[in-house]
Amino acid sequence: MLAKPEVFEEFARQRPQLDSMWQAIREMAAVTRSWLGEERLGWMRQLPLRQTHGTVAFVHAHPESCWKSPLSDASDTELESCYGVLERPIAAYGHIHVPFVRETPSLIVANSGSVGMPFDDDRRASYLLIDGNRAQLRRVEYDVNREIRLLRQCGLPHADWVERILATGDPRMP
Repeated sequence: MLAKPEVFEEFARQRPQLDSMWQAIREMAAVTRSWLGEERLGWMRQLPLRQTHGTVAFVHAHPESCWKSPLSDASDTELESCYGVLERPIAAYGHIHVPFVRETPSLIVANSGSVGMPFDDDRRASYLLIDGNRAQLRRVEYDVNREIRLLRQCGLPHADWVERILATGDPRMP
């Protein structure tokens, strides 16, 4: 969305029923890109879609896409089909902002959730701790109210939407 807006636009065109949300995201992304600057955006464009470290493969959403991924209630078959191609016993991703760890017959699939934009009604920060062939979710309290105060001051469009998500962990769209 930030480094390659054309990829986001292709994804958004396929889901016109969400146009009001896409418009808000476009506005937020434009401001964020200006804050990041071209040098940082260029660095982001060079990042690979996947990383592997030992027993773990990391992707943002799907091994071939930053925009499409299984949801937390996906079947074992869907998870294995998507992440089995990574050829690691553990596949970790984010994207959907809903933390979970699932052991399928052939691999462990873990979603890290989100540090600051939770979509699971729990406003605490979420992350994964991976140790060997084990993945665990961790939750950490942080000063959400301070984060909201800073958000109100930063000038981000649609900050009220982000504020509601931070405060509640509920991703209701604008």
